[in-house]
Amino acid sequence: MTPVLAGTPTLETERILLRGPEGADWEGWAELACSDRAAYIGGPYTRPLAFRAWGHVIGHWIIRGFGSFTCVDKATGKAFGHVGPWYPDGRPEKELGWTIWDPHYEGKGYAFEAVTRVRDHAYRELGWTTAVSYIDAPNTRSIALASRLGAVLDEGAETLDKDDPPVLVYRHPGPEDIL
Repeated sequence: MTPVLAGTPTLETERILLRGPEGADWEGWAELACSDRAAYIGGPYTRPLAFRAWGHVIGHWIIRGFGSFTCVDKATGKAFGHVGPWYPDGRPEKELGWTIWDPHYEGKGYAFEAVTRVRDHAYRELGWTTAVSYIDAPNTRSIALASRLGAVLDEGAETLDKDDPPVLVYRHPGPEDIL
């Protein structure tokens, strides 16, 4: 038996299948999380901490009814990242987040394609009226992606908990501007 999350929607773009996270995705996530590439998401993690963080990704679906989708390359079937609506307890606002596990998929528009689709999902299906992305200030690649998505720095927005690293808040265009 292969356990899966029941009731998670599947979304698609031209190149990407966006589905609920599965146990088989763990190794792809762990490879990123335990590497220096995880610097802007609290890492690098130890494998036990990476496992707990992956449990957080999966558990978010159960607690909130939505969460990060695993990105799967339609041409190869390879899971290469996760993107999606995110709202853990204690966050001031609902967020659109992204993490590309496999560097082969960076710089080729995959994250843009995936986040554009899940933002549409958050606005249309989840009824969100606004969304932000919390980004570490030195993470220039994510800042560039947020800007490409039309998000703008919102200096007046509430940031994360004082125990978290300082972040910039990028506000996405609302549904009235993009749908």
